[in-house]
Amino acid sequence: MAGNFRMLAKTLYGFEPILAKELRNLGAGNVEEGIRNVTFDGDLGFLYKANLCLRTALKVLRPIGKFKVFDQTDLYKRVYAIDWPSYFDVDKTFAIDTTINSEVFNNSMFVSQKAKDALVDKFRAALRKRPNVNSQNPDVRINIHLQGNTCTISLDSSGNSLHQRGYRIATNIAPINEVLAAGLLVMSGWDGQQDFLDPMCGSGTFLIEAGMIACNVPANINRTSFTFMNWKDYDEELHGKIVEASLNKTREFHHKIIGYDKAPSAVRKAQENVENANLSEYITIERKDFFRTEKPVDAPLHMVFNPPYGERLPIAAEEFYGKIGDTLKQGYPDTQAWMITSNLEALKSVGLRPSRKIKTFNGRLESRLVHYEMYSGSKKAKNKEVRN
Repeated sequence: MAGNFRMLAKTLYGFEPILAKELRNLGAGNVEEGIRNVTFDGDLGFLYKANLCLRTALKVLRPIGKFKVFDQTDLYKRVYAIDWPSYFDVDKTFAIDTTINSEVFNNSMFVSQKAKDALVDKFRAALRKRPNVNSQNPDVRINIHLQGNTCTISLDSSGNSLHQRGYRIATNIAPINEVLAAGLLVMSGWDGQQDFLDPMCGSGTFLIEAGMIACNVPANINRTSFTFMNWKDYDEELHGKIVEASLNKTREFHHKIIGYDKAPSAVRKAQENVENANLSEYITIERKDFFRTEKPVDAPLHMVFNPPYGERLPIAAEEFYGKIGDTLKQGYPDTQAWMITSNLEALKSVGLRPSRKIKTFNGRLESRLVHYEMYSGSKKAKNKEVRN
């Protein structure tokens, strides 16, 4: 893997431009947006950096083979032709993940099994030994993507999805995915230059991701493992230098990050997760009912939150969303308020006109990230002030 090679980073729907910008800022070459993915060029050190620093990537794949297949014999021969012992040792366990959009094959498990047979046969021919499969926690993950007749074989450098940052030990009933939270924060324009509030913070994911963005802390600094560590050419010294260089780019944060939740258990979980993320000096969490609060700072405030949708947490949705609007109107002047919800009907009960609505998904739920601009006085007065 000497020199630059092509890589692919997977992401969520609508996050492709954000991820592409992240990659360019990190120094990737030849960045191209796809559908739920971005491809780019970089060397082995950049592969380490991408896994460590990308906030909106779910996986980083390193393609090692691309070819046409027309039947199972083709598949076996082409997978067998790959020099698998050059990529990982026979004592490492492995798993194969397959995604299919093809008329040639219609069973991903069959493709994975056929590829597994070819891989272990290659090891047997070369070393008279074979590696074992571990579908739950493998040392090495291999990704197969079949699009029509085109088969792409990749090494999965990440292992577990990169949304598993390593800081969130305790969760509430409906935690938001960390990659989703980071992407929504970026969409909202959060840059760490003012105070931040999540008034329904749950297990604290928005707070922690906001703190990491504000302080430029690498997104996955708390993870203890990536599967690239089990590759034959893993360079521990280079990896250490990448980590050190990334940590040297952290910055101070001179504002407040505040979280509220009315459930004592959620407050405890959020505090524990914040501590695990080493951000306790920047983030304060209090037990409060948002509907009984007023703006906690006398300065511009950036707010991002994930209220209940009525899907997993039962609520009287119309009344609940009406209270959100009332609380914002009455107690939160000079606030940029953003929230994500899949309850588009209840959203009408907020009683405020959103300045933006962005389509996104929370898991399988089609959702909207909506933005409410809460001015210091009336909007008319604010516009007059701007004109003057």
